[in-house]
Amino acid sequence: MAKWLTCLLIFLVLASCTNDIVVSESRSLPGYWDKQESLEFQIPQLDSLKKYNVFLNVRNTNDYPFNNLFLIVAMEFPHGKTLVDTLEYKMAFPNGEWMGEGIGSVKENKLWYKENVSFYEEGNYNITITHAVRNNGDVEGVSRLEGITDVGYSIEENKEQ
Repeated sequence: MAKWLTCLLIFLVLASCTNDIVVSESRSLPGYWDKQESLEFQIPQLDSLKKYNVFLNVRNTNDYPFNNLFLIVAMEFPHGKTLVDTLEYKMAFPNGEWMGEGIGSVKENKLWYKENVSFYEEGNYNITITHAVRNNGDVEGVSRLEGITDVGYSIEENKEQ
């Protein structure tokens, strides 16, 4: 009887840990992000009748020297259309404490990219992410962005429809 109760409890715990992530991918970086490095991801075919929320995932360490992050994100549709966004995300609170989840010197940031998206075209979509961080007053971007260890995306089903 105790074994069955234990199995049932484990099953309930695992069943309650479900999340809405449909697809997710990330790339590890060597502790910095080179300005010339664009990270490209291919999104597999998704249900065209459902709505999704798309997030960018960035992991940083205490070596990250800025309180914000500028990204250029391009989403290429299967039939050739491309949407390009320049985005700014806050990475730290005004007191200097890092935003995001995690303990210690590494923080995982889940950043909104697109909300309530339909992937209605048949085929694969592509997302390309490039950093566009600059020092104040400089025309040229930061060539080697220290403290970024992983960059990726995740897509979750929007259940609020």
